[in-house]
Amino acid sequence: MEPTSNVQRSLIPAHQRGRLLKLIREVGETVLIAGILFLAVNLVTARIRVEGSSMEPSLHDGEFVVINRLAYRWANPDRGEIIVFNFPLDPERRFIKRIIGLPGDTVSVHQGIVFVNNIPLEEPYIYAPPEYDGEWIVEEGHYFVLGDNRNNSSDSQNWGSLGAEEIIGKAVIVYWPINDLGIIPHFDLVSAAEP
Repeated sequence: MEPTSNVQRSLIPAHQRGRLLKLIREVGETVLIAGILFLAVNLVTARIRVEGSSMEPSLHDGEFVVINRLAYRWANPDRGEIIVFNFPLDPERRFIKRIIGLPGDTVSVHQGIVFVNNIPLEEPYIYAPPEYDGEWIVEEGHYFVLGDNRNNSSDSQNWGSLGAEEIIGKAVIVYWPINDLGIIPHFDLVSAAEP
């Protein structure tokens, strides 16, 4: 009579035991690879839902956007880029706006035209010209950001310049709703406003 342990082992033939172990190993490897990819994607990107109409007509309420977290790791933000940042007055909230002024710039708004270093910007992306006037000097380590819907946006003209440390990344793609799928438009305002 065979010992009990040998009887139990014989219930699963050796060739099936090998297949079962191979399947378990393959499933484990797949889960591990998926986990690593998930972590990598979340380290490099983030996602945000656009709330409100402050970025119309470029971005609309309810759209979901992918953010490149590494965009400013090796380069500085430029004028015309749309960024996502922690709102300085409530760091739990995330805002999305367009960079208009860089550190050291003078940004002014007069008669519906935005000037950077006394040079008027051509802004084909705005909803309507701003109905306010003012002048701001952008501190070192800060950026001046405005919503594309200038008259319906909480932005630097209300609460001041944005500290670089608050920037999460560059908005790159709208991925939802599927009808709006596409690359987010950034405009080259760099040469237009160089002092």
